[in-house]
Amino acid sequence: MNLLLTCLGIFMARILDVSLGTIRTIIMVKGNSLKCAFIAFFEVFVWFIVAREALNTEHISLWIAISYSAGYATGTYIGSKLSNIFIKGNTTCQVITSKATKNNIKLLRDKGYALTILDIKDYYDGIKKKMLLIEINNTKIKELSKLIRKIDNNAFITFSETKTVINGFIK
Repeated sequence: MNLLLTCLGIFMARILDVSLGTIRTIIMVKGNSLKCAFIAFFEVFVWFIVAREALNTEHISLWIAISYSAGYATGTYIGSKLSNIFIKGNTTCQVITSKATKNNIKLLRDKGYALTILDIKDYYDGIKKKMLLIEINNTKIKELSKLIRKIDNNAFITFSETKTVINGFIK
């Protein structure tokens, strides 16, 4: 029973410290150093206590290592899910399509998406196409993807994280 409680404690604490680490990393990429330092303190504090417990336990069992590793993996998963929920950000969507008709552009705009349209030419086959540039909140990626696929299932779509936006309209 004592081994089970030790393993459970290690597992849960690893979830906490790795989730904090995942969130800290994402916040750091977005440029908020002060928040990162604050989170890093608690992350390493929890990690230190867990590592010490895992290495100094009276139990000699493979279950300790399994609990430690499973907590790490679960913490990575949970941290990424939490960051998607709590860390707001913007995403740039680039769409290359041959179906950027007035009706399809109107459909996108009627759904609240502001977009910029560029004329482009595919130098491989010489076909003229359009590139749509759309700035969105990262929570709208699935919604926008679905809408674009409905318009043009063969559209080339890329999403990339935007660090800073000045002016413009974002849905």
